[in-house]
Amino acid sequence: MKDCMNEDFILKTDTAKILYHNYAEKLPIIDYHCHVPPKEIAEDKSYANITELWLGGDHYKWRAMRSNGVDEKYITGDASDYEKFKAWAKTMPKLIGNPLYHWTHLELQRYFGYEGILNEETADGVWNLCNEILSRPDMTARQIIKNSGVVLLCTTDDPIDSLQYHVQLANDPTYDVKVLPAFRPDKGLNIERAGYAEYIAKLGEAAGMAITDLASLKAAYKQRLDFFGSLGCKTADHGFDEYVPFAADACDCKADEIFKRALAGTPATIEEMKLFKTVMMYFFAKEYTERKWVMQLHFGVLRNVNPVMFKALGPDTGFDIIGGATCITDIAKLFGALTAKNSLPRTILYSINPADNAGLDALIGAFQENAGGFPRLQHGSAWWFNDNKSGMRAQMKSLANMSLLGNFVGMLTDSRSFISYPRHEYFRRILCDLLGEWVELGEYPMDIDALAQMVCDISYNNTKDFFGFDLV
Repeated sequence: MKDCMNEDFILKTDTAKILYHNYAEKLPIIDYHCHVPPKEIAEDKSYANITELWLGGDHYKWRAMRSNGVDEKYITGDASDYEKFKAWAKTMPKLIGNPLYHWTHLELQRYFGYEGILNEETADGVWNLCNEILSRPDMTARQIIKNSGVVLLCTTDDPIDSLQYHVQLANDPTYDVKVLPAFRPDKGLNIERAGYAEYIAKLGEAAGMAITDLASLKAAYKQRLDFFGSLGCKTADHGFDEYVPFAADACDCKADEIFKRALAGTPATIEEMKLFKTVMMYFFAKEYTERKWVMQLHFGVLRNVNPVMFKALGPDTGFDIIGGATCITDIAKLFGALTAKNSLPRTILYSINPADNAGLDALIGAFQENAGGFPRLQHGSAWWFNDNKSGMRAQMKSLANMSLLGNFVGMLTDSRSFISYPRHEYFRRILCDLLGEWVELGEYPMDIDALAQMVCDISYNNTKDFFGFDLV
């Protein structure tokens, strides 16, 4: 029996151990999609206690605590930070097989030097240890990022954002981790939702122009794209919830009429929404292609399914689920139209539904031509509910079965926490274990040079090259 979460955690074979410890372990991290607040990086925030750093805004942990019967008072309510931490510690022993158990203990090991197990009995000692270490000057937001081996990260930013904290960081020669914005224009595409006209007014203010029709909407977005680009932006991310819409009859004239009605207070119908979003995706994809940006598409989520809790707590609080519908057919039609317009950018696709793995891997193979030495399309790392040992292995095995695993861009945190970087370690251990398994089974030769190159590429090099990040 192995010791719990020792140095060879997850690494079952000798090959896996060589690949991880000799190659993957010390590689730097590029976190190309996350949700950490740039304000806290710019201001180099310190944290009063482990709950503030660990449990605030983490709906993964909140769902687990609710599943353990914890009262909402100790999750998002007015209980003290100590009480919330105790509730989390009490939940831990029941999380066997859940990545939260692994992530939690990796974070305790890597940032706080705690090699024990977190539970209700050890909670007080862990609370005191973590809080003492958090009082040190090397545990501020900036230092946590740097000490984690991160060399570049991309936050997620609305086009109306002033990006003042990115400006501040770009002009600060004392901090050498690159913190870049990522363009997230979802609100300007969601023409069917309440409050749309009010948002467009804010977009106009940010761009310094009145937005009255489709042409001025596109002009405003171009201004914001230029601004994001001036601060090093290399990627845009679109979240489409359940599906990526496509309308074969989409044209600017129809989209202009729909947009004007929405500005006047008439929400778009489902069919109008599809047409408008298709036109806007034509526009954005062309802009990303010309700017050599990477487009990321997230889809498959059914959000806020619990109306009572949505009313009480709002979005992103742990009440989203995997959607059942697939939209691979419509994505294929969209990409076909973009290819005909010569405006399909490098793209990463993420479905929250694991049933889409094979479909996505078949899809990307149909649009890889003329990509300038890179694969044009990527099947992104296992996302959200799939971000676990089984989900990561399933995604990589599907990609390997139907495409080229060696060209994969690897892991991202997709996190709001500054101590979530051991997720990259978790991914790299799973990757090395999978490769080692294939070698030990005789399905791939024990060519250590080729294997080491593959591990380094998937863990770091492919990301740098695919996005075109300027890193020494």
